[in-house]
Amino acid sequence: MSTQVWDLAIIGAGPAGMAAAVEARRHGLKVCLLDEQAQLGGQIYRAIDGLDATAERILGADYAKGAKLAAAYRASGATHLAAASVWDVSADGAVNYLQDNKTRALEARYVVVANGAMERPFPIPGWTLPGVMGAGAAQIMLKTSRALPASGVVLAGCGPLLYLLAAQYIRAGARISALVDTTATTDYIHAAKHLAGALRGWRDMRKGLGLLASIRKAGIPFYSGATNLVVEGEDRAKGLSFTHRGRQKRVAADLVLLHQGVVPNTQISQALRAEHRWNAAKLCFEPVTDRYGRIADTRVYLAGDGRGIVGALASEVQGALAGQAIAAELGQLNNLEQAAAPLWRQFQQLTQSRPFLDTLYAAKVENRAPAAEAVVVCRCENVSAGSIRAYVEAGCQGPNQTKAFGRCGMGPCQGRFCGLTVTQIIAEQRGVSEDEVSYYRIRPPIKPVRLGQF
Repeated sequence: MSTQVWDLAIIGAGPAGMAAAVEARRHGLKVCLLDEQAQLGGQIYRAIDGLDATAERILGADYAKGAKLAAAYRASGATHLAAASVWDVSADGAVNYLQDNKTRALEARYVVVANGAMERPFPIPGWTLPGVMGAGAAQIMLKTSRALPASGVVLAGCGPLLYLLAAQYIRAGARISALVDTTATTDYIHAAKHLAGALRGWRDMRKGLGLLASIRKAGIPFYSGATNLVVEGEDRAKGLSFTHRGRQKRVAADLVLLHQGVVPNTQISQALRAEHRWNAAKLCFEPVTDRYGRIADTRVYLAGDGRGIVGALASEVQGALAGQAIAAELGQLNNLEQAAAPLWRQFQQLTQSRPFLDTLYAAKVENRAPAAEAVVVCRCENVSAGSIRAYVEAGCQGPNQTKAFGRCGMGPCQGRFCGLTVTQIIAEQRGVSEDEVSYYRIRPPIKPVRLGQF
């Protein structure tokens, strides 16, 4: 029995993935889209099929834009493989995935990986206590089940998502005890050199100012320039302590939501042995691709935040560009540069404010590479920052060696929650660059697979 070969397999049903499918289908390609969720939307448009008036009021107009893209995808005729968790992708287009508790495989002439972003690790004292979550995870609960905190909640860290979630909670009627912002006055000074681009991207700036205004109007205590964040509690979170303007502060809360930006999810591109470089401005590794997202001489393209953080609308444009490039490779589009020109102009417009935002909301060193030796870095294997520094003193040169020293990065998450932190601690301890230290060597399966499922 012959195996069906797709023109294009897309991994991820977020903005980039859906847009790539729509564009590829527009040029007549046979397309399948795989996503580990049962519904379309990815993380940013999670549960978009359940959009109603209440959800639009709470989650906002930017979230509601996903409904139009989802409708275009459904009308495109692409095949949707839902609840399919991809655990291996090869450079020549073979995709292995789990669905219905069984391993399955497909072949494609080209693959677009659009697996998006993940929250940056926020390793501070107490971050592993029950009652502490990522703000992104809390937002997913709000989108999927309208779940709200049962009592007062503290939002802490930096970045637009923190303000967005606060505004959404306000509209939903949740009680916010405080917003503890690590962004300092000096960050605004450093970001000022990118102000021209921010002004050209004035729509993004207007949204941000609107979110801050809604938080102020609601009378939520707002502490800017906060340092020395510590989640207090023995068996579970009881509050957050921090330093504000030289004074020690404490806010009581049973739920603490942490966030200091998002970073590309590079697990698949790392497993493909793609070249990755440290982006000093964005403080993360990014895969190296050509202009349209293709990895070296493979048949794999990257699109969206998994390639580098650009936001939902720009990710959608990148997905469409990848779809056009693959259509051209397959002889279904004659003049790629001419067809892509409007999309490139749109992409440039949508990303003008990124340098300003990246500089303004850069995660602080104390929250990326904790000085406190007892802070847990690898949650799966309970490895502390002090242990990693001790490994370096004993001769450990990089993250992959930490596995031999103390199983760091060998848990179910495959290093997703600790990889960047481990790299930064080792780089700091050795006095070398993050590029020299590198990242974990990711091998398939990139998601846990039981032996019985094989």
